[in-house]
Amino acid sequence: MARKKPVEFDDEIDVISKSQLKREASQLQEIGKKLVEQKQSILDELNLTTDLMEAIQEHKRLKQNEAKRRHMQYIGKLMREVDSEAISAALEKNRSGSDQQIGHLHTVERWRDRLIENDQYITEFINEYNVDRQQLRQLVRNAKKDIEQEKNRGNTKKLFQWLKSAIPF
Repeated sequence: MARKKPVEFDDEIDVISKSQLKREASQLQEIGKKLVEQKQSILDELNLTTDLMEAIQEHKRLKQNEAKRRHMQYIGKLMREVDSEAISAALEKNRSGSDQQIGHLHTVERWRDRLIENDQYITEFINEYNVDRQQLRQLVRNAKKDIEQEKNRGNTKKLFQWLKSAIPF
């Protein structure tokens, strides 16, 4: 009996292993977890499919851990139909924007603490940001007064809010 020759194909077929498929599914679920943690306003900006948006809303309503786990798998399945790389990039961009905002708030806090601590920083702040001297001095004076009297009348918060608007983002 003659042996059959193996059939040769001209086209190369990429075979994806089962492990690779599982890794990809896991990555989609991770992106889905990030989506579930986002605020509604951010989700609205992402232009998600209605099915995916409803699944995210449903996941937020679930209470039991096992139900959440299964539902997260469903979200991962729905993620296969959307451009997950674009969503991931948008979430990363949003996160970096939050980092910048946090940095701005830290700068405002440092200036507030310096101004309350020592009057010499008032002149430095005025020179750097070109703000109303009288208003700044009054806000700092009121904040110091609150701290000295150990009363919380909201003057340190008023100073913080004013500095936040005076320091460019």
